[in-house]
Amino acid sequence: MSPLLPPALRPGNTIAIIPTARAIVVDELRDGITLAESWGLRVRLGAGIGRKDFQQAGTDAERAADLQAAIDDPAVKAIWCARGGYGTVRIMDRIDLRPLLRHPKWVVGFSDITVLHNALHHLGLASLHAQMPHNLGAKTAATGETLRAALFGEPYAIGTAGHEPRPGRCEGPLIGGNLSMLYALRGTPYDIDPRGSILFLEDLDEYLYHVDRMVQNLRLGGWFGALGGLVVGGMSDMHDRNPADPFGRTAEAIIAEVVAPFGYPVCYGFPAGHIADNRALVLGMNAKLSVTPDGATLSFGEGRTA
Repeated sequence: MSPLLPPALRPGNTIAIIPTARAIVVDELRDGITLAESWGLRVRLGAGIGRKDFQQAGTDAERAADLQAAIDDPAVKAIWCARGGYGTVRIMDRIDLRPLLRHPKWVVGFSDITVLHNALHHLGLASLHAQMPHNLGAKTAATGETLRAALFGEPYAIGTAGHEPRPGRCEGPLIGGNLSMLYALRGTPYDIDPRGSILFLEDLDEYLYHVDRMVQNLRLGGWFGALGGLVVGGMSDMHDRNPADPFGRTAEAIIAEVVAPFGYPVCYGFPAGHIADNRALVLGMNAKLSVTPDGATLSFGEGRTA
């Protein structure tokens, strides 16, 4: 069944910036606010901006109320999570996402926001794995341009050069996000079924043996045998606990080992994740993946390559 796509934004629409996890102040959001306003959007800051409860942008109850208010407000047409870090999982059982079935709106973010993406996937709603306003000024122009195209309903494609690709073509719903979060959600109501899907994975700052543990969990759970295709984004700042006694495999090699028995297309080094070039991915939407010896293209409809 095709996912429910939120309506495309139009100039004059309101996008709410909501902190669901770590604390953040308005000065850290300036680049995101400026970019959204350049698209003709009105920006509304959630009550949690500038609020702090130790690491978090308020208590669990406060952060949940902030997100729920944006979900319930008919004037808000998109919800842009302010930043990642940690904490969104703590508020999920306090949130009612069902109003979005009646009045769909884009929910945008990545990393810690993977739990929200999974929950929306269960409801049959598409969402955007994309850069948050925090740190947006350090990202490429394509980071912002693909976010704009997705929010405003324009078809587009993302192309990348080859990084030991496994050629092939497939089509299916795009799912996934942060590997650590997907692993942490296994066995919870926010776990997802990968069968027939194109899986996207990215992560940051993990010990390599931790990466292997998480990938083995997905392997033993049958994930990799059920896929239509695999897209691996930034696996950034991976390291060994003891460099003098290395694990001996990169994150990409760990993944390549577990997908070796299967014949679907695979690409590595895709421009999405905790990297400067973090392009927007429409999760839940049917996408086309084409991998050749020269690189890969992931298409959301028939559009220009970004």
